[in-house]
Amino acid sequence: MSEMVTAVISLGANLGDPQQQITAALTALNQIDGVRIKAISPFYQTKPVGVTTQPDFINAVILVNTTLDPHRLLQNLQQLELNFGRERTIRFGPRTLDLDIIDYNGQKRNDLELILPHPRAHDRAFVMVPLARIAPYYPIGDQGTAATLAKKLLQEKPREKVKVLV
Repeated sequence: MSEMVTAVISLGANLGDPQQQITAALTALNQIDGVRIKAISPFYQTKPVGVTTQPDFINAVILVNTTLDPHRLLQNLQQLELNFGRERTIRFGPRTLDLDIIDYNGQKRNDLELILPHPRAHDRAFVMVPLARIAPYYPIGDQGTAATLAKKLLQEKPREKVKVLV
């Protein structure tokens, strides 16, 4: 694929120095052939979801322009996670780096490796609040825009409130 498209990627970390991990991941992402960061949200400190007995997360969301197809983009993100010491031992557990494709050019996809848009993104304040800061009108599938979803989540799930860091 050589057409330039927009993708939304979420970043999270809660092991080691999470802010430094996210900052280093942003640099590494921008060095992937066929990926250029277009916008970066502020960093947010958020409570863990699922396994709650772990450190708070640092989260951010970016918009990228990419010529990579969604599976190739996913492969690059997973390799980057491995490079940062990611171990997939506990679902929703602590991690050195978590990178998720939230949306890829508005595509809908559901195969063994990838579901688009991300199936839980619309229900996660730690994704919608940062996305709303950089692209408030960005649609997430049929769920609504980032700003509408962020406002709804902050009202309905006060435990998931997010605290802006940078």
